[in-house]
Amino acid sequence: MKISSPAFADKGFIPIEYTQEGEDLSPPLVISDIPEAAKSLVLIVEDPDAPDPENPKLIFTHWIVYNLPPQSMELAAGQDISQIPGAKEGLNDRGTVGYIGPRPPIGTHRYFFKLYAVNTELSFERPPQRKEVLREMDGFIVGSAQIIGLYKLAA
Repeated sequence: MKISSPAFADKGFIPIEYTQEGEDLSPPLVISDIPEAAKSLVLIVEDPDAPDPENPKLIFTHWIVYNLPPQSMELAAGQDISQIPGAKEGLNDRGTVGYIGPRPPIGTHRYFFKLYAVNTELSFERPPQRKEVLREMDGFIVGSAQIIGLYKLAA
C-alpha cells in the first residue's frame, strides 16, 4: 500500500499553496497498491508537534476522510470529497469538517498523511473526531501507509 504526493517528497516541505499562508488547498495525493481485503480507505492528516516541536503537547488533526473506495486513485489539489461516491469527511481540530492546512506557531512541524485500509465501512451519526475514527477502525485495519510533509511559517 502506498501514498505519495506530486507536490512534495516524503519528509519534504509542503508548498505554501497547501497551507493557511497560501490557498489552504488539500495537497494532491496518489494512492496505490491497496490490499485485496480492503473494503474502504481512511485518511488522517495530523501534526504531532503542536504547538512547539521542542515541547509537543498534543496531536492536532488537520483532515479526516473515511469510506474512500478501496482502489488506486489520485486526489486532486483541493479535492471535493463529496464528489467521491461513499466518501465522507470528519472533524478537524478546529471543529470544522474538511481540510485545514499547516500554520505552525513555532518551528518546523511534521504533517503525517496516514492512509489506512480497513475491511469494513465506517458509520457515524455525525462527522467524527479522530479518536472516534481510530476506535471504529480498531481490529479492522488490513494495511497502512504514510507520507510526511514538513512546514515552517514563511519568514
